[in-house]
Amino acid sequence: MKFNKAWSVWLAVPLIAMSAAACSKTNVSRIDPGSVTDLSGRWNDTDSRLVAAQLIDQSLNGVWLDRFADANGGAAPPVIVGEFRNRSSEHIPVRTFVGDLENAFVNSGAVTLVAGGNERDEVRDEREDQQYNARAGTRAGLGQELGARYMLQGELQSIEDEETSRGVVGSRSEKIVFYQVDARMVDLESNVVVWAGQHKIKKYIERPPLGL
Repeated sequence: MKFNKAWSVWLAVPLIAMSAAACSKTNVSRIDPGSVTDLSGRWNDTDSRLVAAQLIDQSLNGVWLDRFADANGGAAPPVIVGEFRNRSSEHIPVRTFVGDLENAFVNSGAVTLVAGGNERDEVRDEREDQQYNARAGTRAGLGQELGARYMLQGELQSIEDEETSRGVVGSRSEKIVFYQVDARMVDLESNVVVWAGQHKIKKYIERPPLGL
């Protein structure tokens, strides 16, 4: 059976593609989730974790905590973490950052964290379901939630400054990215801001010409 040149080329294309795929192998290595890593210079998990820890540490050193304890027999204040708005130029997974804030609060032991948002709605749905489907002695009671006295909320902002210079071997770019995270603790009864804090990050990102 004879093949013309066109058929030969047509059959060779997938073979070449398969060979290239076989030669290109993705290398994966596991690293410590707590290690400091920066690849692109953008906001990452390290920034989220470190900023959350800094803000919670600042808030727990505020006078609002002692005032509540003095007025309530040393009890830990009930706190809920509200919305943190992303006003930066990047897509930042705010829910991850809020989770880091909640974890830092719980691990501190200095406040009583009250569930909010979707988590609270899910618990309420389960409690409502129990009223009809669980045995009387095992039902979670209605109207027994601990009301939060304070809400932590805030926003994330960023400023970028970039310059690109062209040389004989290609373009070299330098970039400064500045992040500022502002947080406020608000008394839910009076709307008084009892604590305000912020944390800043400044990154210098240098990209040399390709090939260097």
